[in-house]
Amino acid sequence: MIRLLICDDHLIVRQGLRQILADTPDIEVVAESSSGCDALRLACQGGIDVVLLDIAMPKRDGLDTLKQFRSEMPRLPVLMLSTYPDKQYAVRCLKLGASGYLNKSADTDQLLEAIRKAANGGVFVTTAQAEALAVSLSTRADLQPHEILSDREYQVLRLIATGQSVAQIASQLSLSPNTVSTYRARICEKTGTRNDVEIALYAVRQGLHQV
Repeated sequence: MIRLLICDDHLIVRQGLRQILADTPDIEVVAESSSGCDALRLACQGGIDVVLLDIAMPKRDGLDTLKQFRSEMPRLPVLMLSTYPDKQYAVRCLKLGASGYLNKSADTDQLLEAIRKAANGGVFVTTAQAEALAVSLSTRADLQPHEILSDREYQVLRLIATGQSVAQIASQLSLSPNTVSTYRARICEKTGTRNDVEIALYAVRQGLHQV
């Protein structure tokens, strides 16, 4: 029996996943949480074989939570779940040690395959994700500017693209406004933009604003 922890801030998503997995004899949802901090606390208590972790959550988002899981419980498989297209986060998650990246539009067979593979110590990767990962690990010099942003810079870029202010981003990411401003300055430097409007336009051109 694979014991699963579901972490998603939307109750309807957690309920939907429970319903999907209810008739699966080898997978049991034994815990659920609505925040990264709560997921970490529950996992630390033991009895969890795989974590299914949403990316877009308030305060501590999925990427930050994944990093902490890898630091505190490096052997616990974590599958990332997201509404974002693969090209936005899949490679970043895999590089951070995720056991797979699933879009919420994935079918049930993919979900079950990913959970079982993670539980057995494997990594669930689609063909498209494998190709993207191979490209990102190459020494090509023609990477797009956003591909060289740090994970935190990338988060800030996407939040700026949604029209959020420095203060709003600082509150959402639990950072100081000065720290967010520093990330913003690095984003401008790396992407060749000068202000929030140009950052947002860059995100639109690269398809990074989609959810």
